[in-house]
Amino acid sequence: MSLKFAPDSADAIPLYLLEADALEGWLARQSGPVKTWVQSAGFAGGLGEALAVPATDGSPLCALAGYGTAAARKRTRFGLAAASAKLPAGTYKLVSALTGAALEAEALGWLMGQYVFDRYAEAKAPAARLVAPESIDAAKVEAVAKGEALTRDLINTPANDMGPSELEAAASALAQAHGADFHVVRGEALLEQNFPLIHTVGRASDQAPRLIDMRWGEAGPKLTLVGKGVCFDTGGLNLKPGASMGLMKKDMGGAATVLGLAEMIMALGLKLQLRVLIPAVENAVSSNAFRPGDILPSRKGLTVEINNTDAEGRLVLADALTLGAEDSPDLMISMATLTGAARVAVGPDLAPYFSDDAGFVAALEAGAATAEDPVWRMPFWEPYEAMIEPGIADLDNAPSGGFAGCITAALFLRRFAGETNYAHFDVYGWTPAAKPARPKGGVGMGARALLEALPDMLGL
Repeated sequence: MSLKFAPDSADAIPLYLLEADALEGWLARQSGPVKTWVQSAGFAGGLGEALAVPATDGSPLCALAGYGTAAARKRTRFGLAAASAKLPAGTYKLVSALTGAALEAEALGWLMGQYVFDRYAEAKAPAARLVAPESIDAAKVEAVAKGEALTRDLINTPANDMGPSELEAAASALAQAHGADFHVVRGEALLEQNFPLIHTVGRASDQAPRLIDMRWGEAGPKLTLVGKGVCFDTGGLNLKPGASMGLMKKDMGGAATVLGLAEMIMALGLKLQLRVLIPAVENAVSSNAFRPGDILPSRKGLTVEINNTDAEGRLVLADALTLGAEDSPDLMISMATLTGAARVAVGPDLAPYFSDDAGFVAALEAGAATAEDPVWRMPFWEPYEAMIEPGIADLDNAPSGGFAGCITAALFLRRFAGETNYAHFDVYGWTPAAKPARPKGGVGMGARALLEALPDMLGL
């Protein structure tokens, strides 16, 4: 799928983006037939409204997109995308008072709204296409849209076609497209090269567990992205109920998100050294599945008591984070569909993140606002460290009691990040109901905010 702007042309249809309180002034400057047409159609400039306006000969004269009120825009992102889905086929050229980041975000929303997942059934993308507004960085917007589409495609693909081997193939294709180095450790080699947790979690599956390692860039600060690649999560021997298992194809959403972000970074040629680490496994049920009560070694040397085999994501991430820290990156970020507690806390729209670095937090919050990619800071609350210390082993993978589940998971992961500047994102990776620029299904969370923030975070 190609999410690109349309070429400019003389017959592009002017598309006026109008706030509700600007409509009257715009109508006052129009001819009588145009006023009559707009008023008869009931167009009021509400957010997401759209109207095609014909000339007297029936050909397209212009079109209108409602931008609503400031209050309405606080409740709905990507208002232009909401209108674009209602426009008839054609190529449109935006006429708007928007500038800068706001204009770029709306143009991106239009492209993201063109996304459809049509691998298994025919699906038609919206037929209205947009000419890139002159003042935006069109190449950047297209690169971001492409990275987001990659993330969505990976998450939307069911586990029968997106197991560890297929996730490896997708990462390999991305590496090849951008000339990145690519290395994979699979199966029993994980034990030989000291990745015991990754091996243990994935050994019950017919597809061998593996650690995907991609490197790109030869100069600049070091950025390491670690993505949870649990391609399907049954819960293991602590089997999930059916209602909880239905969306577990998306349990590799962290891996999908870091690959989408990597696509953006490499396409834009950011001056940094990128490393992407993805532990790719299936948490399956078999006679050799790991068990509640097992005490497992880790690459770092810490032992982990297993109190729930359904808390497997933090286990595979632990070995990958340990490897990442050994390279002393300037910044290491993990992204994972890790805990239901995060969803209870902030719902499906916000990406909770953990960081103790004030500079990282300030840059990320600014980037999130610019990119219309909301995030919410959660605490590495150190008094809860005792909750992940069972006594019989160094760490507990699933503390009892149910309190602060996303915080204790983040604290668990931080134990393996060493002394690096480390941040963790507990993403959902799924849009439960269609919204402007975000059809129901897989979605990237936090990647666009990070892309905007990386120059400040890393001094690029």
